[in-house]
Amino acid sequence: MSTIPLIGKAYDEILEEMASFRSKDADFLNGRTWSLVYHLNHEHDSFLKKAHNLYFSENALNPMAFKSLKRFEHEVVKMTADLLNGDENVVGTMTSGGTESCLLPVMTYREQARSKKRWGKFQPEIIAPESIHVAWEKAAKYFNVKMVSIPLKDDFMVDLDILKKKISKNTILITASAPSYPHGLIDPIKDIGLIADERNIPFHVDACLGGFFLPFAEQIGYQIPEFDFRCKGVTSISADVHKYGFGAKGASILLYKNMALLKHQFFIHQNWPGGVFASPALLGTRPGGPIAAAWAAMNAMGEKGYQDMAQKVMVTTQKLIQGINDLQDLKVMGKPQMSVFAYASTNPKIDIFAIGDVMEEKGWHIDRLQRPEGLHAMVTPAHEAVADQYLVDLKDSLEFVKSHPDLASKGNAAMYGMIANVPFRGLIKNQVGKMMEKMYGPECEMPMDNQGKESLPVRIGTRILKWISKRKFYKK
Repeated sequence: MSTIPLIGKAYDEILEEMASFRSKDADFLNGRTWSLVYHLNHEHDSFLKKAHNLYFSENALNPMAFKSLKRFEHEVVKMTADLLNGDENVVGTMTSGGTESCLLPVMTYREQARSKKRWGKFQPEIIAPESIHVAWEKAAKYFNVKMVSIPLKDDFMVDLDILKKKISKNTILITASAPSYPHGLIDPIKDIGLIADERNIPFHVDACLGGFFLPFAEQIGYQIPEFDFRCKGVTSISADVHKYGFGAKGASILLYKNMALLKHQFFIHQNWPGGVFASPALLGTRPGGPIAAAWAAMNAMGEKGYQDMAQKVMVTTQKLIQGINDLQDLKVMGKPQMSVFAYASTNPKIDIFAIGDVMEEKGWHIDRLQRPEGLHAMVTPAHEAVADQYLVDLKDSLEFVKSHPDLASKGNAAMYGMIANVPFRGLIKNQVGKMMEKMYGPECEMPMDNQGKESLPVRIGTRILKWISKRKFYKK
């Protein structure tokens, strides 16, 4: 469809057609996905839709027009601040999701540095572990801030000695994860906080993933290292309520220790012919539905509900981790502290990406990691019912790959492996860029359609293969 139809269709006809489009989508309702969607149960989803739709048309751009939305936002912020052990001075805003909650602190702390008259040759820099979410790289690019990535040690924890050495007069912010998306490890927040406090540098904790999980896991007895406002030096925290808070997408909370910091996030323009304009976050129009649904979710779940959820998810996670570690030739990376983990092959003859391919043939939606290569899982309540089947299928897939070593040189496994190991990383960026141009161009060429055309990594890999076939630098 490339033009608006001359005569509109009936509502029911349109809805039926839309529902049919979902047939090729990932099956999150039956626990077949391990990222992207946080599904609690059908009853909760139905409730969220009703709460969201009560404020379907409202716009939080103007809090004076929709005072109810401002109340929801204020109370969600205060409840989150209390959850993360903030004092009465902690303030914040809701955002459209984790990415906006990563973009805004970079802009905020850049503006704070500028307010201190750090001009001239000053090039603002952020320091972060290389496992920090990629949204921070996006933020650095958008706001012309240099990202200084700190390498990880063999245990996948950040190297603090190198972090200290990289601090300079240009450092405007240190950020770390609770936990990191790739490996599910909580960065040493206490130690980093002390470093930041000693150097008088702002420190943001990216708890978008763990903010609505780690506190409840701690409450029910799991050993969770302190990561929130209890840690000296922490000046801001982000937490996504649309993840383990089980709100509707997209909703995140961004907290600052006080208004002296948050004020640098505000955008105010007094000379626009349309009137004085003020905005607390990145968006102008702010959809009311996700804000209302976040408030509804937190009130519906309650502490007990979140605790029960955390218990169920942690038990399922530990079952999966133990089951994977019990399989010869597979091992979970590091020591995950939450419901997120990755695992790799310990046998150089067994390709982990080939195992991922076989698992996908069995109906699982598998996420892959690189540097080092691995498969990734983020556990939700939906996985309690399918964890045993996942382990059975994983064992079968492992055995199948063992007996078919040629799978490592076929399909997605070969291409993921090549892409992960090409030394000239700019080549990958260039080819992905071309794919993006096609996907969002006039013809909307998708990486995989319903007729089973090549997937995105295969298409990228094919182009790269043609380029490197005439060169001798590539070795896996």
